[in-house]
Amino acid sequence: MTAPLDTDDLALPESALPDPALGAESEAATAGRTPLVVKLLVLATFVVILNETIMINAVPRLMADFGIDERAGQWISTVFMLTMAAVIPVTGWFLQRVSTRSAYAVAMITFSIGTLIGALAPTYGVLLGGRVIQAAGTAVMMPLLMTTLMTVVAERDRGRVMGNVTLAISVAPALGPAVSGVLLSFGSWRLIFFAVLPIAVVVGVLGFRSIPNVGEPKKSPVSWISVALAALGFSSLVFGLSKFGTGSWVSPLAFTLVGIALVAAFAVYQLVLQRTGAPLLDLRALTHRTYAVSLLLMAAAFMAFLGSMILLPLYLQSEDVRGLSALQTGFMVMPGGLAMGLLGPQVGKLYDRFGSRPLVIPGSIGMVAALAVLSRIQVDTPYWQIVVTHVVLMACLAAIFTPVFTIGLGALPPHLYSHGSSILGTLQQVAGAVGTALLVVIMKNRSASLAEAGADKAEAFVGGLQWAFVAGAVFGVAVIVCSLFLPARIDSPEGAPAHH
Repeated sequence: MTAPLDTDDLALPESALPDPALGAESEAATAGRTPLVVKLLVLATFVVILNETIMINAVPRLMADFGIDERAGQWISTVFMLTMAAVIPVTGWFLQRVSTRSAYAVAMITFSIGTLIGALAPTYGVLLGGRVIQAAGTAVMMPLLMTTLMTVVAERDRGRVMGNVTLAISVAPALGPAVSGVLLSFGSWRLIFFAVLPIAVVVGVLGFRSIPNVGEPKKSPVSWISVALAALGFSSLVFGLSKFGTGSWVSPLAFTLVGIALVAAFAVYQLVLQRTGAPLLDLRALTHRTYAVSLLLMAAAFMAFLGSMILLPLYLQSEDVRGLSALQTGFMVMPGGLAMGLLGPQVGKLYDRFGSRPLVIPGSIGMVAALAVLSRIQVDTPYWQIVVTHVVLMACLAAIFTPVFTIGLGALPPHLYSHGSSILGTLQQVAGAVGTALLVVIMKNRSASLAEAGADKAEAFVGGLQWAFVAGAVFGVAVIVCSLFLPARIDSPEGAPAHH
């Protein structure tokens, strides 16, 4: 634990940080306000998640500077996603073993080192190594934010505070391509890293100086077999899924099947460790019904969300259809991301007042309706119509994500918060990869079929896109079904402080 901190500087003094054993009195200290520790973690999370999409526009520059082809250039984003999928499963154990400040320091130092390596990289291989290190730091930050929020924020305020988290995790990826597009207009791709680095260092230093430790670390041995199975399994699964629709089916299918087998072995081994020792990822979180339903709902929603995020840019940038630049595309999809993020806090307040069902059920119905409208997209659909529909889709997703994050994690006892956050983060990566792979395969197969039937390139492409959006709407129907099984509010789980 650190030395006592001045309560004038912190929204929640260290002595008041809630521990499960302390009851409702300590959590009452946070009523009506967002603790400084959560504000700082939201800011840091925004900075690191921005980098998940910030290099998309830089691929042509990288191809020219390093003499690589487009497939190799796409690895600048793929390797970030694979690292996230490999590292997040380990964070449940890691966050219980170290203090809050130590976890924050590890995440921001790791991210900053990766950013510096990227800025100075003499070869493309070194640049990819820097992106791996960046992603490793990012993978720690999201579960750290979620776990800390669930620990220090009273249940009656969690929706409002979780809304601020939604702002960080939805606006950042939407801003990434636009920010990089602006920076690239001023100079080299290295400027992206040099712009991010000082921000990351300042946020890291200020956060480390101000963040208190939350709870007590628990010493437990690490299962290196679990680490290997998780890293290889989840990264193989996400890689295989991400490669469907890019060419031959053999390699993606092989990686996907190997990934599924390793993930299954990882899950079985965790069940064994739960009986004999400390698991790397405690799967007992899945025995809590509301949390399990929330996971299924989030998986279906993320499949539709990330699938649509990849489909619209493909349509807008297709030379045979609209032919927009990456920067123009970034500005086209930015209003949707901003709407989703800015609505998050308001949705959170409504959740605190009315519960989950009045938000999630209408939100999921609206999501299906928006995807149905997009499934009627044409070669000459007005841009304003695309932007408005995308904004409606993102607003509906905001009505889903904030309540479901809150009610799902809130259904767990405190000792499972870190593991629940890690499972949720891992599932986001896998569900996003599954959704993207399915929609891209559906789009390409339908387009090929139409082309063989005599349609021109633009008509074939749009025909495939329409079918892909229909598939996204089917994911949305699954979200509607899951939303019917959510309780309006949660009863305090066993071992958690009661709230009245």
